[in-house]
Amino acid sequence: MRKLMVLLLVVLVWNCEEEKKLKYLQNGTYRAVLEVQDNEALPFIFEVASKDKLKIFNADEAIEVDEIAYRNDSVFIKAPVFEGYIAARFEDNNLSGSFIKESLDRVVPFSAEFENSNRFAVNLKPTQDVSGIWEVVFSKGIAGDEYIAKGIFEQNGDKVIGTFRTTTGDYRYLEGAMEGDQMKLSTFDGAHAFLFTAKVSDSTLEGTFYSGNHWKEPFVAKRNDTYELPSANELTFLKDGYDSLEFSFPDEDGNMVSLSDERFDNKVVIVQIMGTWCPNCLDESKYYTKFYEANVERGVEIVALAFEYAKTEDKAFASINRLRSKLDIAYPILLAQYGTSDKAKAQEKLPMLNHVLSYPTSIFIDKTGRVRKIHTGFNGPATGEKYTEFKTEFESFIDELLAE
Repeated sequence: MRKLMVLLLVVLVWNCEEEKKLKYLQNGTYRAVLEVQDNEALPFIFEVASKDKLKIFNADEAIEVDEIAYRNDSVFIKAPVFEGYIAARFEDNNLSGSFIKESLDRVVPFSAEFENSNRFAVNLKPTQDVSGIWEVVFSKGIAGDEYIAKGIFEQNGDKVIGTFRTTTGDYRYLEGAMEGDQMKLSTFDGAHAFLFTAKVSDSTLEGTFYSGNHWKEPFVAKRNDTYELPSANELTFLKDGYDSLEFSFPDEDGNMVSLSDERFDNKVVIVQIMGTWCPNCLDESKYYTKFYEANVERGVEIVALAFEYAKTEDKAFASINRLRSKLDIAYPILLAQYGTSDKAKAQEKLPMLNHVLSYPTSIFIDKTGRVRKIHTGFNGPATGEKYTEFKTEFESFIDELLAE
């Protein structure tokens, strides 16, 4: 008994010593920086409301974070849904550490300065105004890598917000500044860290796109107020000889689910090709979750096919269940693939498609089981008017299918 009392006393003293070492985030604003290639800094702002809650800001977006853990002199911050996390040590009230995505073996140096809300330092007055519509080409002339986009920007003084729309989605909420003729835009959402830098003239852009510290590519653009991308309804289609979709993938309970199941009989079905690691898929899933709740009684079903880069099946389902819990998703999410998110591999799982061009992709199936439309990508809230147009078109088309 005496030995037990001594042991308990030692543990109590040790715990008290550990508690003394424990540090917490301070309430207030932090300017965070991720180090990318070419000695460029990718900044974002987060605001701490309490030691257990903070918000990450990108233009009009505010991401609420409540998965924050402390260990001695370190803090671990995990944004909602996505796998990536920040691990950092306290240096007084500042932070130094890394942004880590374990499944992809990626580590990006991270730091944060307390009581600094200035995303980009601006020392020169802007000499250009980037507001408007831009016709953009990424990796121009590079075989296999070239793709087109539409730049949409608003500038107020030296402040710039906007996004790039591509044929498969968008780069979400970008925020930055114009210094002289140099534009810089950044975003961080816990999954992707993007930085765009560009030299701006009255009618052209010439710049570089950085994704974390593992990827960069050039882009060029010219003003074009009437520029439009190809229709998202014409990029992915069924191969000749097919008029329906077939698959059989497991849910989290190990049940194999297919479109021939009674659940989908005589229903209008949306098949969502997605991944829990994909920000555009997250935006789409938020919309689909609300739509499903409002329309399931009308005869609408949604089933998601998740293509996960998590290295094991257990980790893939853990990510799926985390997404389901965070968004309160009521429709089934099946594991179609794990270990890679390669689109060519995804197309092998759905051989009736000409290709899987984008995460997400939505396949619309009528009550008889015929594929009626395939929509590539998703224009999220950051695209403004285009997001509104998508919702109107989507809901009208579902109404047509239900009326048949």
